Amino acid sequence: MSKILKITVMLGGPSAEREVSLRTGGAVAKALRSLGHRVDELDPKEKKWSLPAGTEVVFLALHGTYGEDGTVQRELDKLGIPYTGCDAEASRLGFDKILTKQKCVEAGVPTARFMIFESRSAVWPMGWQPPVVLKPVRQGSSVGLQFVDRVGDWSKKLAEALRYDTQVLMEERILGRETTVGILGNRPLPIVEVRPKAGNYDYQNKYTAGATEYLCPAPFDEAVTARIQEAALGAFKAIGGRDYSRVDVMVRPNGEPVVLEVNTLPGMTETSLLPKAAMAAGIGYAELCQQMVDLALKR
Repeated sequence: MSKILKITVMLGGPSAEREVSLRTGGAVAKALRSLGHRVDELDPKEKKWSLPAGTEVVFLALHGTYGEDGTVQRELDKLGIPYTGCDAEASRLGFDKILTKQKCVEAGVPTARFMIFESRSAVWPMGWQPPVVLKPVRQGSSVGLQFVDRVGDWSKKLAEALRYDTQVLMEERILGRETTVGILGNRPLPIVEVRPKAGNYDYQNKYTAGATEYLCPAPFDEAVTARIQEAALGAFKAIGGRDYSRVDVMVRPNGEPVVLEVNTLPGMTETSLLPKAAMAAGIGYAELCQQMVDLALKR
């Protein structure tokens, strides 16, 4: 048994992903208490928060803006308190889909062709064919995600995506198998394949019980499995990630991986994808939370 610690779990926060974060934080707090730790829960919904006295380490269970974009990490760095997950700069890069793309391109990590849009009046770009995907640049959990299957839908879908951010990333839609790779202690975990029972893996299918099937370890041959894990680890390293993350990767029919994005503070409910991958590697949920705390304290 590790040493008993005074841990503050930060959860909730001011972002569009507040509800998911509250679920993540509640599950983490329960797991850490089951291991004997003294756990406080802190919701930084208001700017003027302060850590409970005696906090030895912060477990970040925040998602979205403020929690995942490097802001809270910078504040904790000023306080000199260790916290779980990526540092402020890797968080900033990972949260911004354009910056992540640029880092992947520089590092030779395979990623989808893309363009950036900032105006609702932008016309359909020359040299592109549908289907494409529109993503607000700085949102997570599929918030504002739009699929464009016909040029006629372009203006409406672009306007909808721009409701969530001032910039929208347009990507070629990779038709293939959808996977995600958990990284723990700088090592890839078994791959999770995501198969929505109907439609796309959007916010609805992500958070509706029973709407999506998950296969872990994903049924790929050894060579393709290694390629997918290598691409995920490459993206994680390209943004300067540390400790843990979850990298979303599409796999073309020929087995070629294409990195979509890096989630620096992935969901941590007991049914989330990183805990699923850890379980396939023989790491139970409470042990996973403990390992994340241990990694933070090693620094």
